[in-house]
Amino acid sequence: MNYQDFFENKLADLRDEGNYRVFADLERHQGAFPKATNRIDDVVREVTIWCSNDYLGMGQHPDVLAAMHEALDLSGAGAGGTRNISGTTHYHVLLEKELADLHGKQDALLFTSGYVSNWAALSTLASRLPDCLVLSDALNHSSMIEGIRHSRADCKVWRHNDVAHLEELLAAQPLDRPKLIAFESVYSMDGDIAPIAEICALAAKYNAMTYLDEVHAVGLYGPRGGGIAEREGLMDQITLIEGTLGKAFGVVGGYIAASAALCDFIRSFASGFIFTTALPPAVAAGATASIRHLKQSRVERDLQKLRVAEVREKLTEIGIPHVDNPSHIIPVMVGDPVKCKFISDMLLDEFGIYIQPINYPTVPKGTERLRITPSPVHTPEDVDRLVTALGDLWTRCQLARMPIAAQ
Repeated sequence: MNYQDFFENKLADLRDEGNYRVFADLERHQGAFPKATNRIDDVVREVTIWCSNDYLGMGQHPDVLAAMHEALDLSGAGAGGTRNISGTTHYHVLLEKELADLHGKQDALLFTSGYVSNWAALSTLASRLPDCLVLSDALNHSSMIEGIRHSRADCKVWRHNDVAHLEELLAAQPLDRPKLIAFESVYSMDGDIAPIAEICALAAKYNAMTYLDEVHAVGLYGPRGGGIAEREGLMDQITLIEGTLGKAFGVVGGYIAASAALCDFIRSFASGFIFTTALPPAVAAGATASIRHLKQSRVERDLQKLRVAEVREKLTEIGIPHVDNPSHIIPVMVGDPVKCKFISDMLLDEFGIYIQPINYPTVPKGTERLRITPSPVHTPEDVDRLVTALGDLWTRCQLARMPIAAQ
């Protein structure tokens, strides 16, 4: 077998399908984000980013940067290894206390990313609970799916946000069988929100644990940024809340928040925690500062909601099809991988707007889209430029527009 030919042929297939991913070379402008510098070979140009998961611009907040600088000066660059070998820095201790308080839980545990926290926590729980059955929402993130698969536990997939189907699956099981319901609060591709109260009611009725991924909600929803479960007064009904530091909190890392015993159980048995290098102290310090700020400030959340509403309204006015949902995520539906990639390229090349195309396998074929995430650091002028550019390219690509009444 010619291995290199195999690799090249598979990559060529992706290009032909319009699903080959190109990473834009971007340099964010601290103090001016969402502005950034884009480099292609010798060409340098200024662009506006419209698809960042730094939802509130906290990656450049003065409190966050000051905390990171201070920790870097005091403790140096790295953590020195795993927490089991090199010790836990005081910055990790402070951050875990802040996260536990955010979610009203006894304890929290840090991981190097949201992906790792899902993979490690789910695989550990499902593999070590005897005869555990995992009930997984059909649209759960890849990290959750991989964690469940790695556990080799029995898994049943319930139709997305369909609590009737979930109850049907739960009712078919013995009441005393260990069961774990795994789901998200805000689903990142369609922007819809789970019926958390109904799911919790079923968990109580059928003696199941609940595992809630809040990565696209923490920092954004609830009076202190605790997520959808906080907004709806349901945090005490969730067994384990998983979140990220790499989106609305503006840095990097993942975590779980739960009872002291459950967090200690994951700490003691999860290979994804035990054998990996800890987050740098400066990152932990920055995350702590971000969480503390958002616990007491609504300014960023309120302005983000305003920008989201403005973008939705202007897209509707010119008939650009976008998914109607109750979250901050605006999926603009293209429905064709080649045209989706073309629009993304032209937005960057002609209009200085960066929005990465979302194609298969991230979303099903035929549902290709541009995923727009307005933030409080976008201006009304940014919004106008975005909508004008999309209108121009929609006409150029001969894509259908939606009647205003249908929006």
